[in-house]
Amino acid sequence: MPGIYTRQQLAAVIDHAVLKPIQTDKDVLDNCRMCDENAVFSICVRPSDVRLAAHALKNSQTKVSMVVGFPHGANAPSTKAAEARQGLLDGAVELDMVWNIGKFLSGDANWARRDIEAVVAEARNFKDVKVKVILETCWLNDEQLVQACRIAQAAGADFVKTSTGFGEGPATPHVIDIMVKTVGQTMGVKASAGIRSYETAAGYLDQGCTRLGVASTLAVLDGADAAAKGQQGKGDAAKGGSY
Repeated sequence: MPGIYTRQQLAAVIDHAVLKPIQTDKDVLDNCRMCDENAVFSICVRPSDVRLAAHALKNSQTKVSMVVGFPHGANAPSTKAAEARQGLLDGAVELDMVWNIGKFLSGDANWARRDIEAVVAEARNFKDVKVKVILETCWLNDEQLVQACRIAQAAGADFVKTSTGFGEGPATPHVIDIMVKTVGQTMGVKASAGIRSYETAAGYLDQGCTRLGVASTLAVLDGADAAAKGQQGKGDAAKGGSY
């Protein structure tokens, strides 16, 4: 059984994803409102939505995250750097970049590292900006995943992240275990894709994740309330049984 986390504790580690191609300005604004009302850590949006989200959340504790090189990561490093710079100027304070997994799988680890370094260099020009590297773990074996985490670490990134949600698979407990054991002492680990329930979210936090990428945020938060009520009910029953 996963540990017990409150609604507030979960909201404080969620990057709420609004990344589908067909989502409209209204969708972005509606999701900004939801994040604000629930004190969600950040809303993760497409580059063209950053200004809109930043304006909507200018008086909110919810931050704006932006994807870079999304969803395939095949852009040139200079293109990713320019995209990152514009997003930060528009109001993003965290960057979720898709690294060039194709170059990595081709054996060009130097390209893969330079790819991350280009975005990290832009982030360092702004105060307190975090860079998360989306590794797309569904396409990596265990050995490759360890190497990928170490490349992201060496390139100066702040987090490693599992998935875009557009690959062939979501986060899994197995890959999270490898990521936490490899770099969890010095980097954040973000599980993303496939987190649709409180139980899944709580399980990843138990494993050592420090951030969660979630689209079904209200379902996860409502699940925390239900879990808390269940624990309270058990406590009440235990008290009743003592008489």
